[in-house]
Amino acid sequence: MAMLILGLLLFLGVHLTRVFADGWRTRQIQRLGPMGWKALYSVLSLAGFALLVWGFGLARQHPVVVWVPPMALRQLNALFTLIAFVLLAAAYVPGNAIKARLGHPMLAAVKLWAFGHLLAAGMLHDVLLFGAFLAWAVVDFTVSRRRDRAAGTTYPNGPAWRTVLTVVLGVAAWAAFALWLHRPLVGVSPFG
Repeated sequence: MAMLILGLLLFLGVHLTRVFADGWRTRQIQRLGPMGWKALYSVLSLAGFALLVWGFGLARQHPVVVWVPPMALRQLNALFTLIAFVLLAAAYVPGNAIKARLGHPMLAAVKLWAFGHLLAAGMLHDVLLFGAFLAWAVVDFTVSRRRDRAAGTTYPNGPAWRTVLTVVLGVAAWAAFALWLHRPLVGVSPFG
């Protein structure tokens, strides 16, 4: 469990520097240059991600049951994850109505993904992983939306076909992941 916690602290800690240490982050960008900062950020993020993946795998070998979710919550998680994939696609398709409305659809996607998985998985390592990601996404989304309002930042809303494309791409990515990739990559079949 220690490796999972260390990985979460490193990965999410790096991703929270703008939230809790924006002045320090700005000084580091000035000191290292934008590319130097991005390199350091990337290396620390990858190291944290590797540790949390490794730690999650180790923790799964010694499961501690916190609660046993009913099957209905696993099915509800499939719906939450479908919506999360659409939100994730909205982060990358320019000029869609979802991004125009939410501003930070990737953070909204992580919130929904983590919440759904918290409902559907009841092991201690699941609660740590998904709970940490949910807390991070809630904080970062709130701060990012507040920062956008203060700066007057808006996100353009393009033609409707871009929103349709966003939904189609999100649903296709969800189907591919749920039907073919989740089991080999994660070791759990979303549909039993």
